[in-house]
Parts: sequence; structure tokens; C-alpha cells
Amino acid sequence: MSEPAPLILTLQIDAAAFATFDGLRRRHFPEALNHIPAHATLFHHLPGEDAAGVTETVTALARTQSAPDVAVTGVRFTGRGVAYVLESEALSAFRGRIAAAFREHLTAQDRQGWRPHITVQNKVAPDTARALHAALSQDFRPSHFHAPGVLLWRYLGGPWERVATIAFGDAA
Repeated sequence: MSEPAPLILTLQIDAAAFATFDGLRRRHFPEALNHIPAHATLFHHLPGEDAAGVTETVTALARTQSAPDVAVTGVRFTGRGVAYVLESEALSAFRGRIAAAFREHLTAQDRQGWRPHITVQNKVAPDTARALHAALSQDFRPSHFHAPGVLLWRYLGGPWERVATIAFGDAA
């Protein structure tokens, strides 16, 4: 019997900001590879065999957290893509509490330093990515968005299936 697919935890982005980022992703991400909407990943691999327990733990932690304001502070060239850089002390602290709760289950990727971002292009030729980075950087203005909660997903080998939408305490 195979191991259950892992769970992924992403940030819920307010509707206006999501529309902007998802529109950019739909325009610039290779269509054949774009199985999921724009997102900011908090964890790439939480224990899939305990979806109810993960949901319960994340919900309990989210209840004690005010919905954070997230700053969009720059545009990052990733070599074969482009991402928007995010900053939020409150969100980083919240992620730290989740990491502590699941420390025995975290993969190396989720244990390493967290650099929050929203990828709008990936898996393209470096020249294509450089051109988009230059265009987006030229028009970039720092901004903020509201994050009302987090989204828990099950990884399905490409597409993801939403397991839960979990609101922060003051957004519930």
C-alpha cells in the first residue's frame, strides 16, 4: 500500500491581490505545467496520513493569530522564473509555530530558511525569465495585501485538491 499524498499549506490571499497574482501566473507560467492557482507556500510536505490532525493543529494555531498584513517588497529572478517577494513578521512567527508543532515530520525543504514568495513564472528559458523580471521590476511598486487565512491542500502529482480553508482568528 502506498503512502498517502502529502499535504501542502499555503497562504490565503485577499481577492483583489489574488486576482492580480493569478492573472500574472496564467499569462506567464507555461500552460501545460500550470495546474494550480497563484499561491505562497508555507509548507510543502505535511503528513498526509493525518489530514484531520494537521487540520486540527493548524486551525488551533490560526485561531490565536490575527490575519496578517503581507508586504510585497520586490520581484525576484529565480533563474528559470520570476516571483514576488513577500514579508510579514506576523506570518513568519505563525509559520514558526506550525514548524514547531510538526518538527518531527518536516522535510529538509520545510526545515530550511523560509523565503516567502508568489511565483508567477517558472520552468521557462532563462532569457524568457530575465525579460519578464525586467518588465515587472520596471513597473514594480511596493504594496500590501490582507491574508484572511491559510489553505490546506493534498498534492496529487501535479494538481492539488483543497482539503480545508482555515481562517485566522479575527477573520473567522
